[in-house]
Amino acid sequence: MKLLLPLTNLWSSLAPREKTGVALAAGLVGLALLWWVLLSPALLTWRQSQTQRDQLDSQLQSMQRLQAQARALQAQPKIGPDDALRALQVAVKQGLGSGAQLSVSGERVSVTLKGISGQVLAQWLAQSRINAHALPTEAHLSRDSANPGAWSGQVVMALPVR
Repeated sequence: MKLLLPLTNLWSSLAPREKTGVALAAGLVGLALLWWVLLSPALLTWRQSQTQRDQLDSQLQSMQRLQAQARALQAQPKIGPDDALRALQVAVKQGLGSGAQLSVSGERVSVTLKGISGQVLAQWLAQSRINAHALPTEAHLSRDSANPGAWSGQVVMALPVR
């Protein structure tokens, strides 16, 4: 109450015209605060909602495609390590050609790559996953300095076990 006493004294000493001006200024400040604190954020969210909804729909469709792909992979019949190795050897020969060498060590297969384009590498990895059920466990790749857009290095893949 003691804090309001000086303000009350100041208010009572103002002329009616000054009181009207102060009241209008306080009302304007109040409306500005109302706009900045309550209305502006809500309007901004409302304006961005359609864009966010479109992005979320796109993400949902992507997730549903990945889910369908995962279910298709799960539905595939199980294959043994020998069949998986043969399928991987075929995938390396057909997909990567002479730019790759394959070496086997137990359930792990190392594929050494030289100058393979990124698109070919991605297709080969997908085919290896689908046909041979081989999972990449390590990848040590670098861009080929002699051929821009090509990759060299090594990919280690795990074969399925029974």
